[in-house]
Amino acid sequence: MRTIADQAEALAARRVSAVELAEQALSRIDAAQPSINAFITVDRAGALHAAREADMARESGHAQPLTGIPIAHKDVLMTAGLRTTCASRMLETFVAPYDAHVVRRLRDAGTVLVGKTNMDEFAMGSSSENSYFGAVHNPWNPRCVAGGSSGGSAAAVAAGLVAACTGTDTGGSIRQPAALSGICGLKPTYGLCSRYGLIAFASSLDTPGPLAHDAHGCALMLNAMAGHDARDSTSLVRPPTDYTRDLMASASARPLDGLRIGLPAQYFGDGVDADVARAVDAALAELRKLGASTVDITLPAVRYSVPVYYVIAPAEASSNLSRFDGVRYGHRAARYTDLDDMYRKTRAEGFGPEVKRRILVGTYVLSHGYYDAYYLKAQQVRRLIADDFVRAYASCDVIAGPTTPTAAFACGAKTGDPVQMYLNDIFTVAANLTGMPAISIPCGFGADGLPVGLQLQGNHFDEARLLNVAHRFQQVTDWHRRSPARSAAVSEVSVP
Repeated sequence: MRTIADQAEALAARRVSAVELAEQALSRIDAAQPSINAFITVDRAGALHAAREADMARESGHAQPLTGIPIAHKDVLMTAGLRTTCASRMLETFVAPYDAHVVRRLRDAGTVLVGKTNMDEFAMGSSSENSYFGAVHNPWNPRCVAGGSSGGSAAAVAAGLVAACTGTDTGGSIRQPAALSGICGLKPTYGLCSRYGLIAFASSLDTPGPLAHDAHGCALMLNAMAGHDARDSTSLVRPPTDYTRDLMASASARPLDGLRIGLPAQYFGDGVDADVARAVDAALAELRKLGASTVDITLPAVRYSVPVYYVIAPAEASSNLSRFDGVRYGHRAARYTDLDDMYRKTRAEGFGPEVKRRILVGTYVLSHGYYDAYYLKAQQVRRLIADDFVRAYASCDVIAGPTTPTAAFACGAKTGDPVQMYLNDIFTVAANLTGMPAISIPCGFGADGLPVGLQLQGNHFDEARLLNVAHRFQQVTDWHRRSPARSAAVSEVSVP
């Protein structure tokens, strides 16, 4: 019972109770924690209490689609009464006084929260190695990274500890770990899911979203997470959407007839590993069999996405993280001479190296004399990137390509070279700069038995289409059903 649908069916048929599901999840977490380190906090008592309430709701006929499903939240989302650390010494003992909006919506949907997942500190990283609580390891090969910054959430789902988790995506932090861990991860349109209660990294980029085994699971999670929130000025007012509706329609032999898939030249050039390219090409062939056509497109400004992102994101981080000063909450240095000394020592002790690096870069690009040359110019190029995508969607419906240029790499392989680490996001950051939705789905494996992800991008509010394309692909393939325990049997070639 790995997927949300499997667990929901078992609950509805009374083959298992929510309490039993929660106990099984907690046992799996305990067993897996020493090897993959996916969790920072496990809430055993809270999970069992919520599971008992879910069982009572089901007995009284008030069950919802997610009632009784064990999930976990990335430890950047506030959870009332539960530690929320952002994987940082700065917030090591901080207990959130309220729920993030998406946390509250998932509670109200009947989910059972089992704990908070490990991540890159303050969501800054591409490997989940920048955690005060230790690195996350990939369930397929614990010597490799799980991706980041939502690496703990991706690893927890991939290892079968829970059926779904929340993550946040600032430059690919849901999709990239989903690809490296062999699961599905959806970054919604910016503003579709409220950022209220999400501890901010880069406010114009941060986007909460779901990770699950399959597109159906992501759709069920998004149904609960999406919705307007007056407390978030960037939250969008949209009519309610059932993201599972198209998935439930019966599929014909060619369910994607008429779908135009754009293939940007910039996503298929040098720098993509041969294993990744082969898996993506095989996935595109399957989509053509389902009726889709492919068209060549160009996104000329997308080559600037990484440098633009690494100006804008650190600039916003420099501003957002100024609140962590030791005065109101979080870590405070034990010894200091005056207020300025307390600020300096608190921040020096509380933040890790990558967070300090990005604060310094962000402060520099916002400083007098450099704002116009760097930050303003980056915002102008951001607009050019968005314009390229708008033009592209005049000739295609979705855009496809690799999620990452490589499969998972060895732990420690890139920690000494920040630029090489940043280039892991080369195909994902554009969706954050434009605010458009994108999903990563498993599409194969490399020669070393590590998963490969296919990224599908869509125009604003096109989540339903992306989920439908992903679901139709998953109806004729089994990559999303593979588990790390079966990795030795994985082959490079496609689909049953």
